[in-house]
Amino acid sequence: MEREFTAQMSMRAGRWRLYVVLLNTTERWPEHSFDRADPVPTFTEREEALSVLGFEPVPGAEWEWTEYSEKLDDLASPVCLIAAVQVRSWTGVGA
Repeated sequence: MEREFTAQMSMRAGRWRLYVVLLNTTERWPEHSFDRADPVPTFTEREEALSVLGFEPVPGAEWEWTEYSEKLDDLASPVCLIAAVQVRSWTGVGA
């Protein structure tokens, strides 16, 4: 059975980055930086970045966006966004 992982995209140090969460391991999480703040990376750019990292979205999976306050319990603080999608190791064409 294929293992599924969660890929997340968030803003860090003024740049969007995409990473795959590898729980219960000491391995470094695969990561891709888009090297920009604007515009938000497109669906196609995210798919290409996942491919470079060796992953692909699970069939039928959709990106979900979550927002939270930069300073917890301070509703006036800036909003941070995180996008997430379920992924699997890239199977390649015809695999």
